Amino acid sequence: MTQRLRLGNRKWWLFVLITGLILSLVFFLLTPWNTSQLSSHPRPAQSYTEALQLIEILRKQEPLQMNPLCQLQLMTHSKKTDRAIILVHGYTSCPQQFHDLGERFYHAGYNVLIAPLPHHGLADRMSEAQGKLTAQELAAYADHTVDIARGLGKKVFMMGLSAGGVTTAWAAQNRSDIDLAVIISPAFGFKKIPTSLTGATMNIYSVLPDAFEWWDPILKEKGASAHAYPQYSRHALVEILRLSFATLEEAGHKPPAAKKLIVILNNNDTMVNNELTKNIASIWHAHKADLITYEFQANLKLAHDLIDPSKPNQRTEIVYPRLMEFVSHE
Repeated sequence: MTQRLRLGNRKWWLFVLITGLILSLVFFLLTPWNTSQLSSHPRPAQSYTEALQLIEILRKQEPLQMNPLCQLQLMTHSKKTDRAIILVHGYTSCPQQFHDLGERFYHAGYNVLIAPLPHHGLADRMSEAQGKLTAQELAAYADHTVDIARGLGKKVFMMGLSAGGVTTAWAAQNRSDIDLAVIISPAFGFKKIPTSLTGATMNIYSVLPDAFEWWDPILKEKGASAHAYPQYSRHALVEILRLSFATLEEAGHKPPAAKKLIVILNNNDTMVNNELTKNIASIWHAHKADLITYEFQANLKLAHDLIDPSKPNQRTEIVYPRLMEFVSHE
């Protein structure tokens, strides 16, 4: 009898040990890795002249093999204006995506800055350089563009789409010198990945070899605009998720630093996970942040990229006025 009890106790403790190890492994996989090393380092321009100097530094850092459409775009009134706006394009696109909207803001009196994300805009659209993108680079990009904009306008607005939306959200969480952040369809997660598995998927793909896939497996290189990459890097998507989780983690501890935020969702979006975007918006609301959430309804049938007029079936006649209305009221 005693021997049976001992055997039963051993089996029980073995079961507890194995269960504990399994639960620890699951927790380890589900918890996003490497998201606490991203910090903001503001060095705002003190004048319009200094802002132009910082822009020249960025231009000199651009690779020689850039697509001319994808180089840094500055639309300036040759002086510091009341308002400056930073427009941040999406992953695999480039500044040309926001060119037409940027012109509208320029004609409304804004100084406009549209800078390429790191490793974007190369003339070789099949380049694998985009796979080198890191969350640290996106955070540094956010800091640099806000620093420049401080010298371009008395008020600074920042607007970004998708990966640019995540970059704008990170900046809004960290930079108190942003007067308004407009976060459009941010890639806090992807539609194909269940919300609860987003962190685990990010962790797993971060240790696997990188791979490139077509955005459009049928049209391939013809399935993207002439100024955009037709493929995406799994590692680059992982880094975008790293920045999103870093933003979420910071939001859990403190309110966003930006004076006001507008989060814009597209209910017809087939690319990003709106549930995760609503999650961080609710956290910001809990902090009593000055925040507006707006949703483009599904019946408008807007694409994920609702900005680039070169995309087929765009409805910029609906989107552009609404975006400008949000900004002009501030």
